[in-house]
Amino acid sequence: MDREFCKHAKLQSAMEYLMTYGWAILIIAVVLGALFQLGIFNASTFTPKAPPGACHVFRPNGPSTTSFINLQGICNGELPQYVASFQSPAYVLMSASSALQPTSAITVSMWLNFPGFYGETDTIRMGPGAFNYRLAMNSAAPYRNIFWQIYVNGIEQSISSQNFAPNTWYLVTATYGSGFVTLYVNGVSSSSVAATGSITETSGYQLELNAYDASAQTKLQMANVQLYNSSLSSNEITALYNEGIGGAPVKLSNLVGWWPLNGDAKDYSGNNNNGVPTTGVSFTSSWESGYSAP
Repeated sequence: MDREFCKHAKLQSAMEYLMTYGWAILIIAVVLGALFQLGIFNASTFTPKAPPGACHVFRPNGPSTTSFINLQGICNGELPQYVASFQSPAYVLMSASSALQPTSAITVSMWLNFPGFYGETDTIRMGPGAFNYRLAMNSAAPYRNIFWQIYVNGIEQSISSQNFAPNTWYLVTATYGSGFVTLYVNGVSSSSVAATGSITETSGYQLELNAYDASAQTKLQMANVQLYNSSLSSNEITALYNEGIGGAPVKLSNLVGWWPLNGDAKDYSGNNNNGVPTTGVSFTSSWESGYSAP
């Protein structure tokens, strides 16, 4: 009888313990799950960040020269302290430099994150008005794609990649050269079309990093924009991706502009193509959610 009584007493005690602390345990589990979802426990959150301008290209003979150029500073792929955050309408404008509009070959590369799906916006374009090349996104259903449009001999060449997810960082790289227009996502070729000839060129146009849509709802985050006057190889583009969001350029001799957007819109390619942010562009240190190091 005493043994049976003790058994029931222990069971009752266990039930009382669960009733008393069960809700607390459940609440803690829910909070921890929410923190994981927000990326609070992402390893990159606790990784030391490189300050603005930590890495730059040094051109001892001045802008646009290629002799003896080299990287200086912290250039081994540290995560940036900041990225650029765009709230439509928002732009980073560069001067009307002919160097920003290559004629025979081009590579545009950038890290992008879309907090939500709203509509169509350019991320980079040679404009304003009519454009000669642009890398754009259409995040409204059913498209949800990135597309690369470039005019070759005055004829539009357009390709796209589908099914981008919100709150996820992607390296998007677009090229033209060697007879092809190609789009890469995270270092892998996504689509390609054959094309030959010169890139259509119009004087006086500015280069823009851009977030705009008619409803002024577009939000995007952008980092590590690189522009080359050559078509990078697939191996070079894979190397760019493997460096991660804080990676340095891979082909300095053909680098035209490099805007890490790590706290400012300066050009760290050594070519002085500095950008000027408009209202709606800010720099945020809260960007790690959705980023997974390659």
